[in-house]
Amino acid sequence: MEYTKPLAQLIEFFQKFPGVGPKSAQRMAFYLLRMPMSEVQKFAQSMIDAKQNTRTCEICFNISSESPCEICASTKRDRSIICVVAETKDLIAIEKTNEYKGLYHVLQGLISPLDGIGADDIRIKELLNRLTSDEVQEIIVALPPSVEGEATSLYLTKLVKPFGIKVSRI
Repeated sequence: MEYTKPLAQLIEFFQKFPGVGPKSAQRMAFYLLRMPMSEVQKFAQSMIDAKQNTRTCEICFNISSESPCEICASTKRDRSIICVVAETKDLIAIEKTNEYKGLYHVLQGLISPLDGIGADDIRIKELLNRLTSDEVQEIIVALPPSVEGEATSLYLTKLVKPFGIKVSRI
């Protein structure tokens, strides 16, 4: 016996999320069916609100409700340092420490030839454009210690060298 069409479609949609396999998708779908209708409506509305009310910052490519984002617009940030991260979630993790006071650049991915993602597919050109300003003195590369993170870090370090800017790694 197969699932009814609406339930099968719901499971199919959940499976499209990264890291969600068939069993997790089924659990989420059945959980959703047990939720009160008012909660399901709030959930659906929060997805619509997030999609409609977020954008990418025109400067650092952080996901925000405004562009430039709150960080880029702040006059209290140290504009001589840019921390390069792979995704917005990495920026949030660093911000939660309340230690870093510079700017960010979100690459929106990592170089991954096996996945068909090259340097032109992430926000490297935009980072290099930001380095033409005399304000930037240091780049902190805060990428994951994965093969893709290491490849991206090495590539960035090589590209930044001609600018005479200090490159640090976390």
